[in-house]
Amino acid sequence: MESYIVFGLVLLVVVIGATLALVAPRYRKPPTLPPPTEEKPPTPAPTEQAPTIEKAPPRAKAPPAGIKPSVIDAPPPVPAAPPVVEAPPPVEVPEVEVPAPTAGRLVRLRARLSRSQNVFGKGLLALLSRDKLDDDTWDEVEETLIGADVGVAATTDIVGKLRERARIHGTATATELRAMLADELVAALDPQMDRTLAARPQDGRPAVLLVVGVNGAGKTTTCGKIARVLVADGHTVVLGAADTFRAAAAEQLATWAGRVGAEVVRGPEGADPASVAFDAVKRGIDAGVDTVLIDTAGRLQNKVGLMDELGKVKRVVEKHGPVDETLLILDATTGQNGLEQARVFTEVVDVTGVVLTKLDGTAKGGIVIAVQRKLGIPVKLVGLGEGPDDLAPFDARQFVDALVGADA
Repeated sequence: MESYIVFGLVLLVVVIGATLALVAPRYRKPPTLPPPTEEKPPTPAPTEQAPTIEKAPPRAKAPPAGIKPSVIDAPPPVPAAPPVVEAPPPVEVPEVEVPAPTAGRLVRLRARLSRSQNVFGKGLLALLSRDKLDDDTWDEVEETLIGADVGVAATTDIVGKLRERARIHGTATATELRAMLADELVAALDPQMDRTLAARPQDGRPAVLLVVGVNGAGKTTTCGKIARVLVADGHTVVLGAADTFRAAAAEQLATWAGRVGAEVVRGPEGADPASVAFDAVKRGIDAGVDTVLIDTAGRLQNKVGLMDELGKVKRVVEKHGPVDETLLILDATTGQNGLEQARVFTEVVDVTGVVLTKLDGTAKGGIVIAVQRKLGIPVKLVGLGEGPDDLAPFDARQFVDALVGADA
């Protein structure tokens, strides 16, 4: 019995303890806390802008079953953007010049003959205007003409005829004597000679002009000026740079040609001159031009090999057809020495005309008479200055009037 009482008391104590444990927290006083401090609200972080999302285009509705889609209903293809091509830098085209007309050039350039006129116009007229024309005076006239490069044979002939006319007419005025002298000089130049350039096409092929001469005569420059003469007279021209021994010759010729819009056929440095000349004529035939002008290398008259090569150039060119004109370039300042050079050239190629250069310098105008009398070849062009249009067609009467002074 006592054991039951003890067990009951223990059970009661346990129940009471459990009840207190559950009820006690409700009556416990909360701890005192310090007052809260005011804090600034945090600065909101910048919000990133949401990327723009493009809406996809609406899908085309699928065609009903059993029906094939039409090509017309299909969306058009988007063309690809063409590639960007940068335009090349503009090429500067040289301005084509219009050469001065050849008609009347000699008259316009007569002042260039002033040095030669000092010998003829002043020296001779002073002698012929003396009160008495004795043997001593005529000897001085002969010496003056020989000193002017007229040549001994031509001088003897001119003075003999002039002396006879003066004797027949008796005492004459200075004006009459000037007219007599001019007539004899014109006669010595043979005004009936044909001085035109054979530059017109023949039988459907262009005329071929071969330019030859010694070193230092101004051959390539004169060749460029001849091209200007031909263009000024209305001809179309192709130039052949057959002077392949001098590197600057082809460039120099191309510069002259470019100024008048002409074409140049050239080869590599050291190429066979005959092949370049052949190609130039062929190009002229294909292009249908009027004239092919071929510049050959300058050579000394005593160099047999070079002179033989000049003959080869002529033979190769003639495979296309005959050479219509061979122009010999002579430096007028060389005087009588130039005649020996000319003689050798005439033995190698058939020279048909002479071009006298540098006649405005220290040259003496009488060389024109000497060249024609010695060679029997007409002087067709004369160079009277450094300008591009200072090459003039030769006219015997105008030339003599410039020498002796037409207004004397």
